[in-house]
Amino acid sequence: MEWKSGSTANLRESLDELGELAETAGAELIGEGTQKVESLNPATYIGNGKAGEFAKFCHEHDVDTIIFDDELSPAQTRNLEKIFEAKILDRTALILDIFSQRARTREGKLQIELAQLQHLLPRLTRFWGHLSRQSGGIGMRGGEGETQLEADRRKVSQRIDRITVDLDAVRRQRETQRAGRQRSQWPLASIVGYTNAGKSTLLNKLTGADVLAKDVLFATLDPTTRRLKLPTNQNVLLTDTVGFIRKLPHGLVEAFKATLEEVVQADLLLHVVDLSHPQAEEQIAAVNAVLAEIGAADKPTLMVLNKIDRLHSSREMLGRFLERHPNAVAISAVSGDGLPALLAELSTQLRPVREMLKLKIPHECSAVIARLHKVGQVIERRYNGKSARFKARIPPHHHAEFAEFIVE
Repeated sequence: MEWKSGSTANLRESLDELGELAETAGAELIGEGTQKVESLNPATYIGNGKAGEFAKFCHEHDVDTIIFDDELSPAQTRNLEKIFEAKILDRTALILDIFSQRARTREGKLQIELAQLQHLLPRLTRFWGHLSRQSGGIGMRGGEGETQLEADRRKVSQRIDRITVDLDAVRRQRETQRAGRQRSQWPLASIVGYTNAGKSTLLNKLTGADVLAKDVLFATLDPTTRRLKLPTNQNVLLTDTVGFIRKLPHGLVEAFKATLEEVVQADLLLHVVDLSHPQAEEQIAAVNAVLAEIGAADKPTLMVLNKIDRLHSSREMLGRFLERHPNAVAISAVSGDGLPALLAELSTQLRPVREMLKLKIPHECSAVIARLHKVGQVIERRYNGKSARFKARIPPHHHAEFAEFIVE
């Protein structure tokens, strides 16, 4: 069962998406409800009267879980569970549950566990409400419940620290792998987009990969990188990434930083859009918001309008999107329609990915020299004289970093 409180703007699509998320997690939907309020109740999120009305409905229909479409505070969750006498979940907890079901690699499982523990830590109090409390007084600060609670908090905090260390190791491994790819001089293109937009299907169609592609939310979480040979005989590394969604929990974005760095480091982003979805523009805005949060808003981006096979007679919609996004390419990842045009556009946009430059860098600018070796391919180097001289290939979006040192 799902409840949503707030304004009527985008309410229907938000509730529909919450329903899809619940079904993806394995729930059976019984009903839904809304309340229009001037301000949220700090104790129960919705009004006490409406909470009682909803609770009565849940009791009559044997509902065991109620899902709210916004994030609830620990106190709100605890108070609502007392009213409903059932499990209360918010959108964040629901998404985390789906992610925990879908993670396959050790890295993915660590990232999900970290996000879950960070979400759980401030909410531990509600699990110990049944334990006794000793009366206050000097030397009697707290009691059995507080002791157990602090012990659990300590265990959770220690586990968070351990996972953070493990994910730092994963991040270093990814940096090593990325450096190897840069030395191969193959540009990296990352596929991004709203969940269920067809990203994995596109990767499979272009590269022959066998990534799971299903018509469900968050079918795949773990990134997959495959080589793609363009018509110009240029090799490109194409990476499929986790799908984005509206109100994507910030903690989840933080936990997936190691994975999302593939997006940040990419030479080009392929923003896949489900053109057949009635809220396609809103989904584009949600993806752009996440890209801004991870520092990838200014990346060169190719808009890929997918699922044109589902438009049928609504071709005027395609025309409107192409007007708003003039550099976009319309395709069907399932049928293959439009893929030659997509490959041609990729060839055009990635052709100047690395240009040969000559640089003169003073020896005391050691950080600049180190950065050059990290992001570029150094072909020649000479360290004699007051300045070091380099001949290197550098991606265009890094040129500004070295502009003052370029001599040719």
